[in-house]
Amino acid sequence: MEENHIKVAVLDLYDNVPNQGMRCIREIIEAHSEKTLDQKLSYDIYETRYKNELPNSEDYDVYISTGGPGSPYDGEGKPWEKNYFEFIDTLWNYNQKSHERKKHVFFICHSFQMMCRFFNLAEVTKRKSTSFGIFPVHKINSGEIDFILGDLPEPYYAVDSRDWQVIQPNHHAINELGAEIISIEKERPHVNLERAIMSIRISNEFFGTQFHPEADPVGMTMYFQQEEKRKQIIENHGEDKYNSMIEHLNDPDKISLTYSTIIPNFLTNAIYALKSEEVYA
Repeated sequence: MEENHIKVAVLDLYDNVPNQGMRCIREIIEAHSEKTLDQKLSYDIYETRYKNELPNSEDYDVYISTGGPGSPYDGEGKPWEKNYFEFIDTLWNYNQKSHERKKHVFFICHSFQMMCRFFNLAEVTKRKSTSFGIFPVHKINSGEIDFILGDLPEPYYAVDSRDWQVIQPNHHAINELGAEIISIEKERPHVNLERAIMSIRISNEFFGTQFHPEADPVGMTMYFQQEEKRKQIIENHGEDKYNSMIEHLNDPDKISLTYSTIIPNFLTNAIYALKSEEVYA
């Protein structure tokens, strides 16, 4: 491998369903290449859920595991989920052996729910109704100083699209791993329900978010303004929700800031760590 070349593997869990997430992830990686310590980033995509594809764990430095449709239990009993969990276990165990070039993994939405299942970090349950829109997310514990979230305001805003949730944390498992919950969903005083977990740092190298930090405000605005998509959102969620989403997408202090902060900070930290430099803060 070239000295200034870091390889990224994208684990696609979209199950061949059309989406914006893959485009956004590709664009973030391409835009970040050569921005930190002149490191070039290349990437390959593995259709993990649709074709049961996984990379060789020795071939890549950084992994981004995507969102995806449906239940985080859809893979139970299927080869792809078994292989996916074994792969995550391989990466985790590799990092526990004090290697200098540890593996860095980011879990998004569907992958976040599966990660919580795998590590037994919390309960993963179906919501009473779909969470869809742009919502405030609140930092807790060390979230204010975390090297991925620290640049964001309190609260920060994120794109949420899910029928499932991560609640009732397993504090014993969290403490054993040295993990930490660092953000939770917005407070809803009128709703007598537990606030869901929105991001967890499992280690310096493993990080996950329930929301979609890859959401690109410009591309999403164009996508949601397509007549067919606009009608679909209004029919399913109401015109007020649609107008609120467009307004938040155009606000530079909301989704644009989250997009330009979370995954770029993750990549920057990974590059510094892989080059044995001081961890990014």
